Amino acid sequence: MENMENKETMKLETPLEIAEAIVKAVDSKKGSDIKLLHVEDRTVITDYFVICTGTSRTQVRALADEADYILEQSGITCVHTEGYDTGVWVLKDYGSVILHVFNAQSRDFYKLEKLYDGTTDVSVDDIITD
Repeated sequence: MENMENKETMKLETPLEIAEAIVKAVDSKKGSDIKLLHVEDRTVITDYFVICTGTSRTQVRALADEADYILEQSGITCVHTEGYDTGVWVLKDYGSVILHVFNAQSRDFYKLEKLYDGTTDVSVDDIITD
């Protein structure tokens, strides 16, 4: 448990470090199909998208909550939230990183990865657990 506490209080300085912390957070709550996209060259709104799927409205909210909790440990707060009440698609804006948590139907419908096709898909293999 001591290692987890050290990771939670780690100083996050770059957008990639923030994005990787979000990936770890949603993975720790069993988010599925986690993707990390470097979108800086395609949009001015952010540098990275973290996209994942939750199995229920409760899990979608829990994934978003865990990202908030982990980032707050490093002094990073969410600047804007959308969709939390519905639990179908929650967007959490952390400035340089935006987290998108979908239920399966919404993710399939919106196809956000396809919309940002051609961006760099950053490997999360070394970040997530099996």
